[in-house]
Amino acid sequence: MNPILKRTLTGLCVAAVVIAAILFTPPCAVVPVIIALALLATAEYALLLKRKFPRPTLAAILAFLLGAAVVAGGFAMLAMTVGKYGNVMFLYVVAIIKFSDVGGFAFGLTSARLMQGGNHKMCPTISPNKSWEGMAGSIFLSCLVSCCFMPVTGFGLAKALAFGLVAATVGTAGDLVESKFKRWVGVKDSSAMKITNGMGGLLDMFDSLLLAPAALYCFI
Repeated sequence: MNPILKRTLTGLCVAAVVIAAILFTPPCAVVPVIIALALLATAEYALLLKRKFPRPTLAAILAFLLGAAVVAGGFAMLAMTVGKYGNVMFLYVVAIIKFSDVGGFAFGLTSARLMQGGNHKMCPTISPNKSWEGMAGSIFLSCLVSCCFMPVTGFGLAKALAFGLVAATVGTAGDLVESKFKRWVGVKDSSAMKITNGMGGLLDMFDSLLLAPAALYCFI
């Protein structure tokens, strides 16, 4: 099967499961799942960091504390979103971030094939596949999804578009931070525990959600 088609179909299946789980699971049950994912992602981060620092030096301890704070903080804000605003707003936050990823991937891939000489790279030394055209796609799809949620969020058009813009920006920033970390420790994906085979690691799956929840929570 074509790798892009396989990745797309896998993503759609996972998205369907996640949407169903969020909508039909009581908030009191969603929060423990988020906590479990936070612990697994932090453990994955620690295993990857061990590649850079085989022994527990002061630099290794500081790097672990900083990274763990970012990972745990991102998941904590997701849990707070569920607790304060309920499952629908949680789904809204996840949807605009993940569709932002889809828009970036689709627009970036298409523009690279159609444009003579390729598209315009955003940060080639950190993430060679990230492009400004892909960023435009991220913003477009994020804003579109944000507007689709207007009946349930109660946002006006201006706030929905602003929310989409913020989501795409901080989501891309989270992706770039994680890409920089992977290059620093010398891996292509973060699947240190091999529990998400074929989809990258937990940090790959949730990188765009690590910084976004805090910004979006304040924005709400």
